[in-house]
Amino acid sequence: MTTLNIAILGGGSTSTPQLISQFIQHEEALPIKKIYLVDILAGRERLSIIASFVRRMIEQENSNIEIIETLNRREALKQADFIINQIRVGGLDMRQADETLCLEYGIIAEEASGPVGFMNALRTIPIMLDICEDIEELAPDAWLLNLTNPCSIITEAIDKHTNVKVIGINDGPMAFRNQFAKAYGVVKNDISMQLIGTSQLLWVTDLYVRGKSKITDAILYKKLHSRRQRQDITVDAYFLQTYGVIGCEYQPYYYQADQILAKQLDVFKQGVLPSDFELEERKQLLSLYEHAKTATLPNGVGDRRGAAALEGVLEVIQTIHYDLKRILPVNIRNNGAVEGLRNDACVQVNSVVERHGITPIQVPEILPHVHGLLQYMKAYESLTVEAGISKNIGVAIQAMTMHPFVPSAEIAHKLLQDMFIVNEAYVQPVIY
Repeated sequence: MTTLNIAILGGGSTSTPQLISQFIQHEEALPIKKIYLVDILAGRERLSIIASFVRRMIEQENSNIEIIETLNRREALKQADFIINQIRVGGLDMRQADETLCLEYGIIAEEASGPVGFMNALRTIPIMLDICEDIEELAPDAWLLNLTNPCSIITEAIDKHTNVKVIGINDGPMAFRNQFAKAYGVVKNDISMQLIGTSQLLWVTDLYVRGKSKITDAILYKKLHSRRQRQDITVDAYFLQTYGVIGCEYQPYYYQADQILAKQLDVFKQGVLPSDFELEERKQLLSLYEHAKTATLPNGVGDRRGAAALEGVLEVIQTIHYDLKRILPVNIRNNGAVEGLRNDACVQVNSVVERHGITPIQVPEILPHVHGLLQYMKAYESLTVEAGISKNIGVAIQAMTMHPFVPSAEIAHKLLQDMFIVNEAYVQPVIY
């Protein structure tokens, strides 16, 4: 049996043990020989903690997977069959700096969208292009699985401007599937969905349970409502009733933006940022991973934001390695799947995943309110890619102005000037 080598970029992330756990659990079905955990010099201490913990996991489970930690990404890439990207350029420090500026301007602060997501993309795109040059040279046949946010934007930048085989994976579809399986009391494979969107704005337009459509089912509404009341599900039943689709966890940022902003500003006055919870969570997890006497994942770690995406990683790798020709929801080049969008725009749709490539499935007629907002957001995302590539401040202003979180071009310009100063170590815009 052919064995696999995997490189994880951002290997010092606190999500890495969950990912390794998935590989250990499915070792018989997926013959992984080596996993390279790659990070940068600034993340060396964190990488050492994570690598030590996952080695204990492997020993505890009698796994044969070898863990190699390295700061030399080229060493890892030249051995890789699959490359998993979960880097965060600038880390939580830059995210918090951007959040602070946004809230001072009275604008929603969200890691993967709006001005915070925009600057995240501008920091990340140049780094990813450098990494992709190495992949093209050292591992041209490898698949790059991108988890880094904003996922659709980063995936589109790689797809448009490199020859790397890239797939974007985020947790939305898998989280939906898991929640619906739980709501209906069935296994995950009994759930299938028709969906459309981007990584940060996703709609389920039809839901199937054991092959039967449930999107107009009154029972679905009741199930979602009761579970929402218990805070057991992120899907809003009233949204389904009003709009005829199921909205993802980001839906409130676009449909109830005033409420989101009011909550953020209220806690900001008390000195609290949206990312404070994640910062504290990461500190606690690192401490647990460093000092734990066992190599068992902490309780509740599977409920972390983004955890469901790791299931998607496993499914994509299995499907490509064994050429299973599965239909999976991924971020991929549109290629005509969604009418009214550019062919080279990256969208999240059901796609046929094969060893030789990914083919998006044509999306049926789309509700006007979904199609309109999707076109608008994809225009913003594509402009963001252009701004990240060209470093043109004019294009950056155009992109920022388009985003629904930003109230005017004047504010977009002023905020960008301040954000460029804060991000000067990562982004140097050019005026053409």
